[in-house]
Amino acid sequence: MALPPLVEPAAELSKDEVERYSRHLIIPDVGMAGQKRLKNAKVLVVGAGGLGSPALLYLAAAGVGTLGIVEFDVVDSSNLQRQIIHGQSDVGRSKAESARDSIKETNPFVEVRLHELRLDSSNVLDVFRDYDLILDGTDNFATRYLVNDAAVLLGKPYVWGSIFRFEGQASVFWEDAPNGQGLNYRDLYPEPPPPGMVPSCAEGGVLGVLCASIGSIMVNEAIKLITGIGETLLGRLMVYDALEMTYRTVRIRKDPSTSKITELIDYDAFCGVVSEEAQDAASGHTITAIELKEMIDAGKDFALIDVREQNEYEIVSIPGATLIPKGRIVSGEALSEIPQDKPVVLHCKSGARSAEALAVLHQAGFRDAVHVGGGVLAWVKLVDPSQPIY
Repeated sequence: MALPPLVEPAAELSKDEVERYSRHLIIPDVGMAGQKRLKNAKVLVVGAGGLGSPALLYLAAAGVGTLGIVEFDVVDSSNLQRQIIHGQSDVGRSKAESARDSIKETNPFVEVRLHELRLDSSNVLDVFRDYDLILDGTDNFATRYLVNDAAVLLGKPYVWGSIFRFEGQASVFWEDAPNGQGLNYRDLYPEPPPPGMVPSCAEGGVLGVLCASIGSIMVNEAIKLITGIGETLLGRLMVYDALEMTYRTVRIRKDPSTSKITELIDYDAFCGVVSEEAQDAASGHTITAIELKEMIDAGKDFALIDVREQNEYEIVSIPGATLIPKGRIVSGEALSEIPQDKPVVLHCKSGARSAEALAVLHQAGFRDAVHVGGGVLAWVKLVDPSQPIY
């Protein structure tokens, strides 16, 4: 069932706007009225990263009149493989400002509003309030649930996308959609996965061009919502496999057991960003990269274990480390490979996975095992900056 247009048309298009958007105007379904709706629309994009980059550029090119950007990070060289809104000269700059400049170069008729902050329960409602539509391009569950709940409380629709390695997903959520079609993200994912079970893109990687595939689908959904044309993904989850080159859709139905959202909560606690067991294990059993270097320089006899994956180990490693991926430790398969007659030091990329593995070792009797806070990223930054980061 088609949805009514989300936005009223603007009063007029200028001569320059007519010329710019002429390929839209000659599509009967869009036409002058649809383009005026796009001009009058206010769309907020959460994140100017992998999904936000193509989404922002295509929303701007399409003529969305006002674009908001929520982003607090700076551009890193590792972003450039997929975050096409930024360039080499932007490394070290605010992502929000870099994205704004690229949008202005793409379409000077677009008003860009920057929200350079980390969304949380104290600010999200104020940020979302003035926009017609939200696009969620975030890469962590805590923020996804925050975006969803805020959108529900404000009665706003939002387009969601997710990417990992070679697979992407997209859908539309709108609790207050007309004709009983309302759904929200919790109808698809009532509970977040256990901490550490789903790696982030920073840990597992993502094919750069996948961002364009999913980001463009998100913009397509936004255009349909704004103009009231076509069938949106409301009530459907689209799954794309880039390796098999397949698209499939899965029907999403309202879950009657889903609790009504009446307030915002502590989303880090809800998602268990790091499990309580890992937090307890790391408390008093965390060393710094500098302390690890001092242990190595002093010739101390200890087992340094890297709990990342093989492909990560090949990018950068700490000298003397033995690779035992976290999954083999958590399953118990590799416990016999860990020496019991010497101190054990674990590390991963940033410290989260090694903390989870540390909790397992403590439970298995390796009570003196420690892990490196900040992982290999801290090692490169503080000890050996000649090595690459990822």
